[in-house]
Amino acid sequence: MKKIGIIGSGIVAQTLGAGFIKHGYDVMLGTRNIDKLAAWQSEQGTKAKVGSFEEAAEFGKLLVLAVKGTVAKTALDLIGNFLLENKTIMDATNPIADQAPENGVLQFFTNQNESLMEQLQSAYPKANFVKAFSSVGSAKMVNPTFEIKPSMFICGNSNSAKEQVSAIVELFGWEVEDMGSAEAARAIEPLCMLWCIPGFLHNQWTHAFKLLK
Repeated sequence: MKKIGIIGSGIVAQTLGAGFIKHGYDVMLGTRNIDKLAAWQSEQGTKAKVGSFEEAAEFGKLLVLAVKGTVAKTALDLIGNFLLENKTIMDATNPIADQAPENGVLQFFTNQNESLMEQLQSAYPKANFVKAFSSVGSAKMVNPTFEIKPSMFICGNSNSAKEQVSAIVELFGWEVEDMGSAEAARAIEPLCMLWCIPGFLHNQWTHAFKLLK
């Protein structure tokens, strides 16, 4: 599992990619615009590779989906069933609509009874999706410095896939909170809305969630 394929080329993909490289992984970012990642690849060194979505999916023993929610299904469709079958896919996407926030509240294109991850899991039933890193901004994703260890909420249908993702979550400095099966993404994805409200209203973007016990 030391080879990670990341589907996406934006700030989340680049941040998580750099985090994996920091911890000794080889990483390939999949993109439709390879030139966009030239600076990132140069900065990250020999463990950083760039290719197409298909090449990243073939390269990675574990995959990370880090694209806009509106294009998540399209990105996976470009890869296809064969390269996704039996793969663990750490899903960092959120179903954020293209419309502007309302009083600081993001708008979603899903409803409360079906998450984006459930839609993707239904479209690719032989892949093992695990929701993670969807409820915090990119600046705090990898080994953040807080007074206490923050909580990362995950969910998915495969226990073995969740174990793989949990190991990464812990490596990246988070306490894992397993919320169960894919249906729990209906609750996890809206945490993105809650996380963003202080940012939109007060320009506060450096917080995280903690589940107190």
